Amino acid sequence: MADEAKKSSSSSSTPPPSSSTPTTSTSTNPRGIPSAPFIDSVETYVSSRTQVESTLRGFQEMISKYQFMELNTSRRAAGLRDKIPEMQRSLDVVRFLKIKSRTAKTASTSAADTADADASDTATDTEATSAKAAASTTLQTTFSLIETLYAHANIELPLPNDEVFLWLGANVMLAYTVDEAESMLSEKLTAAKRSLEACQEDMDFLREQVTTLEVATARVYNWEVTQKRKEKEMMAVEEGRRRGEKELKTLPNR
Repeated sequence: MADEAKKSSSSSSTPPPSSSTPTTSTSTNPRGIPSAPFIDSVETYVSSRTQVESTLRGFQEMISKYQFMELNTSRRAAGLRDKIPEMQRSLDVVRFLKIKSRTAKTASTSAADTADADASDTATDTEATSAKAAASTTLQTTFSLIETLYAHANIELPLPNDEVFLWLGANVMLAYTVDEAESMLSEKLTAAKRSLEACQEDMDFLREQVTTLEVATARVYNWEVTQKRKEKEMMAVEEGRRRGEKELKTLPNR
């Protein structure tokens, strides 16, 4: 369970810009995702109407790649949101057992010393051993078998060998000392929280790039519409000029 946090901090795969689309920006975010090109002036980006179709196609390909990355990042973030509370509960349990075990160990040591002192005076060795055993305690608790089913458990305190067992998934359970388990779970939890923050930053960044490309698409499309209108106006003027010249030729000479 604890090692599942490893999945996170890895960055999203970077979408290469389309070969049909010129790139005006090479900046990236901290995870290496490239920024989308920002079009301030269409004329400096598209020189003729023949480039419009390939440019718009390239923008659409980049939008699809950014959206795909956003979907994957969103799924990874959802997985982390599910794992982080579970890791926090595991860490809380380990810390609770650590406190209880250390408290029981202190009490056991004190009781054993008292029993040894009494044994040296009046009690037999058997009575001293019984007094030491009575100093150990048992913690009664429940643990989850499945989501809605719990079972009772008795935990001997202090913990034998000062160890706890962590379920790592994939049918693997390992024994750790209490200090090692606390350190490992704390590190994994911190890494998972950092990864979740990175995922959220990446999703915000990806949405911004999609918006930038949508604006760029609209600007290029509007530029093409304007160019078509200008061409029609020029053709109308040229047609009027030719018609005027033709009419002039048909007039009788005076």
